[in-house]
Amino acid sequence: MGMGISADVFRDAMRRFPGVVTLVTTRDGEDRRGITATAVCSVTADPPSLLVCLNKATGTCVAVGETGHFNVNLLGQEAEDLALRFAGAGGVTGEDKFAQGDWRSDDKGLPYLADALMSLSLDVTERTEAGSHVVYIGQIRSVRFGEGEPLLYEQSAFRALAREAE
Repeated sequence: MGMGISADVFRDAMRRFPGVVTLVTTRDGEDRRGITATAVCSVTADPPSLLVCLNKATGTCVAVGETGHFNVNLLGQEAEDLALRFAGAGGVTGEDKFAQGDWRSDDKGLPYLADALMSLSLDVTERTEAGSHVVYIGQIRSVRFGEGEPLLYEQSAFRALAREAE
């Protein structure tokens, strides 16, 4: 078996995978938690499930593990500042991340972004540790739809989908 590749080569390769930009949100007691994530994808339609990969060192990851619930908010192209804020730009952490945006609460009291392109509320059904991250699989219990085009991230920059002229 080969030695594999270095972490730097891996990061360079992954930068070329375009990903939709989401905010994964939850609660930790009275405090809201959230993080920007692109490691999000569908798992199965029966039951409707989604997976997210969260760094073990984050409060969001810990809170998802403790509550067993989370929301995924798909960001629109105009939400670059919000994506950076939830990624910790400028040192913003914890509850302070929620000072920007129109935040509401779902049926379990978890925050969701009212003007997201889509928000999903999920219940954790499986948890797997993978190196520095935890992979949570959640069954979708509700969906809220918005309008607009998704914000993408690729080659360390935000991107927009190019539409063909009609």
